[in-house]
Amino acid sequence: MTAELVRGQNHPLSQSRLEIRISAGTPVAAAAALGDENGRIHGTEWVAHPGAPVQPGLEVSRQAAADHRLAVDLDAMTDAVHRVSVLLALPAANAGAGPARFGSVAAPFVAVTGLDGTEVASYTITGLNLESAVVALELYRRQGAWKVRAVGQGYAGGLAELFADQGLSEAAQLAAGIDEAVAKGLVRSVQAPPPRTPEGDRSRQAAAPAVGPDQGAAPQGAPGPVPPAYGGQPAGGQGQGGPQPPYGGATDPHAPSGGPVDYSHPRRQTSAPPPPPPAAPPAHPGQPARPVAGDATGWSMEERLYNQVWGMFEDLARTAAAYRSAVDFAESRMDKELEQALSDPRSRIGGQGDAAREAARARYTQLVDQARASLDRDLDQLAAESEVVEPALPPAFARWDNPCWHAYRVPMEIPMALRLGDLRLPEAESIRIPMLLRLPLERGLWIDSGRTESLDGSFTDSHDMRRLAMDTAVAHAARLLAVYPAGEFTVHVVDPAGSGAQALAPLTQTGVLAGPPAQGAAGVTEVLARLTQRVDLVQMALRGGASDALPPGFDTSQQLLIVNDFPHGFDDRAVNQLRYLVDEGPSVGVHLMMVADREESAGYGPLLDPLWRSLLRLTAVPDDHLADPWVGHAWTYEPPSVPPGSEVLRQVLTQVAEARRTWNR
Repeated sequence: MTAELVRGQNHPLSQSRLEIRISAGTPVAAAAALGDENGRIHGTEWVAHPGAPVQPGLEVSRQAAADHRLAVDLDAMTDAVHRVSVLLALPAANAGAGPARFGSVAAPFVAVTGLDGTEVASYTITGLNLESAVVALELYRRQGAWKVRAVGQGYAGGLAELFADQGLSEAAQLAAGIDEAVAKGLVRSVQAPPPRTPEGDRSRQAAAPAVGPDQGAAPQGAPGPVPPAYGGQPAGGQGQGGPQPPYGGATDPHAPSGGPVDYSHPRRQTSAPPPPPPAAPPAHPGQPARPVAGDATGWSMEERLYNQVWGMFEDLARTAAAYRSAVDFAESRMDKELEQALSDPRSRIGGQGDAAREAARARYTQLVDQARASLDRDLDQLAAESEVVEPALPPAFARWDNPCWHAYRVPMEIPMALRLGDLRLPEAESIRIPMLLRLPLERGLWIDSGRTESLDGSFTDSHDMRRLAMDTAVAHAARLLAVYPAGEFTVHVVDPAGSGAQALAPLTQTGVLAGPPAQGAAGVTEVLARLTQRVDLVQMALRGGASDALPPGFDTSQQLLIVNDFPHGFDDRAVNQLRYLVDEGPSVGVHLMMVADREESAGYGPLLDPLWRSLLRLTAVPDDHLADPWVGHAWTYEPPSVPPGSEVLRQVLTQVAEARRTWNR
């Protein structure tokens, strides 16, 4: 039976190999600190954290996530270690974005389990307010036995204050190092779906710039209400009330200019439940239920499919985590049994030793086979679900080879999300999970053109990588243009040396760009100055509550800037403008897509580190670099690809260009 602890309560531990499972509902950084009999930390090497995730007897997650699994082996602790403290911290507290205190998020839940998943003790950390770091619980040695105690001690000063309180002299430096490691981890995280609004309300909501995998609070000093043209959509979906007035202007002629606007549907009762999902057909006796496309909850089929894809993503992540944990347990058990057999001199020779070794290997094989059978059962169900979900996806969620693109029509509303590629794990090579990104974009994209070796070992030279990266960028831009209504998405291109002309042909020849790709240093300066001025104008209008004072004919559409061959053609002023657009642009509808090799801009030193960390890194070849927000697996990202010889991309862009010309008449 699980012991549900309250603050200060303890419980004995009967196992030495344990897992600490953490569920926080929002991304948190997890760490574990070793302490002496007085609870003091003797040095930074006594702390396992995302920057140094493995210490003797400890292993923690390498990134911030909503769920964690920490591995603990108490038998591997040295005699000097008498306490293991489990620490949690809000990663965005020092970055000025996301929740800055535990009082504004759901109470974290921590459980101590055996390697088989059986809970030994659990603790829900309540009563937190201004704290941004907390000692969740501690495992401590008392009279040769180990116990767990619920602590729940929070620190408003974050990890630096926490480490200082535990006697670590390098507290500030270690806290800064953890923040840096977490920031790097957040860059590679797949953005989790935002929570559903109360009672499924589908009114438009304001979007704030995102720096991590989950939504967070707006940064301090951020502008006031975000115009509806740039507002984020809640999980309930897009607004349904038809065209909206630009820049937050009031719909009531007697209402004050710039006042709050209610974008909820005038005839929808938000308290009414959504329509039920389609029912699954009855399964044969003894067989699992047959999957149905759209059987998740939601107000529309689009929302149901979106939630179903995320459910498949989470199911595969947790299924793989359970399998890996079971295999690790089997290996650890076999190693321990072999060590015991070899420690007895009498069993080193003769048939007794051989029998003990064979028995240990047989038990290992049995445990692994059981875990694999469970994994295969779950994978079969996921594969069956994928087979029915993939053909049912709308164009925004579908691959380029999906037949739905042949019936494509320019949409009248912005979809919830769009597909940026596929994700897979080595345990399930045949299952591809669509990587869906919420709209409107909340962080820029970086198509890395610097990788030279793919996962299959094939070598790709730098010239081919640049070409592949531009092809990938064009595919992403084409999809963004295709899923937005006519006139609501504008694309600019900066190509200083003209090296991307061939890849950009589908965009230039169909006429969907705002203008010809800018070339040379003068072209770079002109485009950056124009977009920077646009950001300044919108921000001033919003902060001053004078959204109706913008220049006549001001373009209210979302703006995307594709930058190729960076840093060629960029001087120091242009680099600073680029950083400004990355930081301030998304909140007012200006987004960036970089096609660049980070090594080529190494001459700028750490100046550009915040820029790279602010962008979601994608690649032009399969690469293990993205992590899920639950258990932090390294997922293989596969970029979107247009079938060889297919004209689907040009056909779609031609329709977009024609719809835009009709809309502008």
